[in-house]
Amino acid sequence: MFSNDEFMLEQLVGVGMVTEEQAAKALEEAYDQNMEPLDKLVDLKFIDEDELLMFVASEYSMDTFDIDNYKIPPEVVASIPPDVAKRYSVMPVMIHDEMLRVAVADPANLETLDALRYILKKDIEGVIVAKRKIIKSINLHYGSSQESVESFLTDITEGTVEVGELTEQHDEELEGGREDDDAPIIRLVTLIIVECFKTRGSDIHLEPLEKRFRVRNRVDGVLHEVDSPPKYLQNNIISRLKIMAGLSITEKRIPQDGRISVTVIGKAIDLRVSTIPTTHGESIVMRILDKSSIQIGIPELGFFADDQELIDAIISMPDGIFLVTGPTGSGKTTSLYAFLNSINEPTTKIITAEDPVEYDLPGINQVQISNDIGMTFVNALRSMLRQAPNIIMVGEIRDIETGAVAINAALTGHLVFSTLHTNDAPGAVTRMIDMGVKPFLVATAVKAVMAQRLVRKNCKSCKESVKAEPKQLRFLGLPKDYFDSLNLMAGKGCSECNKGFKGRGGIFEIFMVDDSIRDLIYSKASADEIKSKARALGMRTLRDDGLRKAGSGFTTLSEVIRMTASDEDEEE
Repeated sequence: MFSNDEFMLEQLVGVGMVTEEQAAKALEEAYDQNMEPLDKLVDLKFIDEDELLMFVASEYSMDTFDIDNYKIPPEVVASIPPDVAKRYSVMPVMIHDEMLRVAVADPANLETLDALRYILKKDIEGVIVAKRKIIKSINLHYGSSQESVESFLTDITEGTVEVGELTEQHDEELEGGREDDDAPIIRLVTLIIVECFKTRGSDIHLEPLEKRFRVRNRVDGVLHEVDSPPKYLQNNIISRLKIMAGLSITEKRIPQDGRISVTVIGKAIDLRVSTIPTTHGESIVMRILDKSSIQIGIPELGFFADDQELIDAIISMPDGIFLVTGPTGSGKTTSLYAFLNSINEPTTKIITAEDPVEYDLPGINQVQISNDIGMTFVNALRSMLRQAPNIIMVGEIRDIETGAVAINAALTGHLVFSTLHTNDAPGAVTRMIDMGVKPFLVATAVKAVMAQRLVRKNCKSCKESVKAEPKQLRFLGLPKDYFDSLNLMAGKGCSECNKGFKGRGGIFEIFMVDDSIRDLIYSKASADEIKSKARALGMRTLRDDGLRKAGSGFTTLSEVIRMTASDEDEEE
């Protein structure tokens, strides 16, 4: 019923309106059935609903209201837009002395009344009404829940999205005659996907919270909350997405992974779908895989000319291992695909082992890893070597077995691309040794490592020259005049961008393994020693590259600090 149910149970027991045994039973069954404890008290007939509401109202110094036997004037109904009433589950009931009285089910949720005051620019007073009666009144005056879905669809045009290959389960459902009933939910899910894609989002997060169903889009690496559907549509939306992704709609206890293929505004995209059970329902994250993004070349990644020349030399090597490192979401896969695209020629055979295969690369043999059937990275790699490839890409080196086979491939004349999760480039060699790979094998096989991060790029339409803040210079340990001769810029925000930023690009740390570095690896030197030597030999760190790019107007100084602070702290 409302957000302080357990406290109210104690109060009811304290005044003798229910017994401790009844409260305990209601609490236990409510949690088992995903109900509110006070609603369960009424459901079990331990207390009359009207008596309960009167008690709750007295505790919060509010009034109850008989909404069933009151005819709400049309001008009062019109005082709150339908989408607002349905979003917050409130119903306007009367206006008295310019005060709008609103029926609410949860007197403890002060955020709802505050939100209404902000949205409506009116004085609001709440009266307590059972939630089921509020929903009934909303449906009576504004339309049913199906119509409430329609209120979210005004910005979508017919035919904007075409759903690709649907599962057999979904086809059967349509044949069962429920297409018309499900159409509003289908269109609402469509709108959620389209709106994220229009704003250049990379991920859609649908998160069930206690009182609402939150939708957030990740744009340029930062999450932004968007208009969210009503809580009571949560299960319908989740079921629809699970059907589209080919997942079991009856299984809600374990995580599931699936994939959706759609065409959005003429572009073919895939959505990688992940579900996980949470306290208030299944949380879903959909990662948007735009197939056009794999067509970018190395220049579009954000390299300066000197770094691009170095990368061109690395990927032209006849053999050895080239590692790309960074945390999840740092763009490692995009970089690897750009490298492979640049060397993908009819005279070269390239095979990849990926988990999962995110994009189809024309002309490249891609192997989907599936541990359930024994197609592990190790087994795939061993089989791939019998296919006589020139170049191999391993999605990730996760253990000593995969590392050993990758090194064996590199030592027998193959160029091997792979990834590791490390904070910096030199740390990759010590990580492999920590896995159990012999130092002399690492020193011999690994030819180069590139660490990377993604920073938000300044919007070209609204960026303008700025001065570095003194506290930023102090944090970075830079002199006051460091950027005086450079072009430090920041976007001020415009209609084309997201608060001054538009798109993301990379900052890079390229670590070359030469004879002096090999000697350190042979002697099992620490990561700090190896990094110090690499810097002495001219390696630029992630922050060094970031400062170059901030000084060129590519990104902001605050972005560089945000994305490199933890790495530099660890180094210090």
